[in-house]
Amino acid sequence: MAGAEVTEAWDGLIVGASLATLEGDAGYAAIEDGALGWRGDRITFVGRRRDLADAPDRLAATVVEADGGWITPGLVDCHTHLVFAGDRAGEFEQRLQGVSYEEIARRGGGIRSTVSATRDASEDELLAQSLPRARALVGDGATTLEIKSGYGLDFDNERKMLRVARRIGQSLGVEVRTTFLGAHALPREYLGRADEYIDRVCEWLPPLHAEGLVDAVDAFAERIGFNLAQTRRVFEAARTLGLPVKLHADQLGDGDGAALVAEFGGISADHVEYTSPAGVSAMARAGTVAVLLPGAFHVLRETQLPPLAEFRAQGVPMAVATDCNPGTSPLLSLRQAMQLACTHFRLTPEEALRGATVNAARALGLDDRGALRVGLRADFVHWNIARPAELCYWLGGALARAVHAGGRRLS
Repeated sequence: MAGAEVTEAWDGLIVGASLATLEGDAGYAAIEDGALGWRGDRITFVGRRRDLADAPDRLAATVVEADGGWITPGLVDCHTHLVFAGDRAGEFEQRLQGVSYEEIARRGGGIRSTVSATRDASEDELLAQSLPRARALVGDGATTLEIKSGYGLDFDNERKMLRVARRIGQSLGVEVRTTFLGAHALPREYLGRADEYIDRVCEWLPPLHAEGLVDAVDAFAERIGFNLAQTRRVFEAARTLGLPVKLHADQLGDGDGAALVAEFGGISADHVEYTSPAGVSAMARAGTVAVLLPGAFHVLRETQLPPLAEFRAQGVPMAVATDCNPGTSPLLSLRQAMQLACTHFRLTPEEALRGATVNAARALGLDDRGALRVGLRADFVHWNIARPAELCYWLGGALARAVHAGGRRLS
């Protein structure tokens, strides 16, 4: 669009920052001394300042002289469990003393502990506890959030969680994609009756979807979760409604979860530390994104790396997310997740940034964000950095100078 004639003023224009557009399949596609314009919630110009058709103040209602820094697409956190009540700091202490995640779960802790606290909270109380977590993610550059249910494990409380997730998006002015994760754990009242519980999960899905509360469906397919046959039933219920599926897959062992979600054309397989070469091939054929969750890897002190070389060799896109949850990844910064992905998984800073933008958007089935391109959503962040690698270099700190979602400045 360089040099294009503008017939209607843009709402905003930023000039004088470098742009990491992430166009194409490699590199930052950087533009120095760039200009980024938008009207409404869409980008209208991406290019060099010198290629603007007119003087900046004649092109846009608001013009910002950036005076340096970098602009990237808004970050997309494509895997969170941030709606919950209470915390599990006590379990953190137990793990430091050598108790395993699986043992804690078998003792009645883990997910079921958070279920009890979440069930006891009213919808407004749950919102009040969850909003600060979402606000922290947004303040550090996230402009799209995925939020799962899964700490209610009955119809009313799963519905409550999904309603709170929608209210978070409305409160903060960001898009929240909701994922129904009724098949997260077996509630106490169904112990020994997992198949019966899966019946209920499949019954809850249509009315929740009819209320506009479900954008995708997930499950926890692990030896302490649900088996492949039970997961398949949940996916078949989702397919009947035309809902995309994703899966907590192969985190604790190779359970063929990645292959199963790929069989259903799933948008993502998440964790994937133990995914086999056959599972990677199935993901590649299906176009399923591998969502890396280094926060859980870090907190649980895991040692089994995801099959990163195989993902690269077979062209499986790799996303990065916080997995923000009270038990295994109490992580409130997607930028910190990027840093952990570089440190633990040896991703390059460019891979990590793509993982938290364009590939994360793909993991949510979204093709209207994740890069700086005319016509995409005006979701972008202006960072106080001299080079993009700093987003993965600094451990903490406030680097975001301004965060915009849909053309609206959030911070």
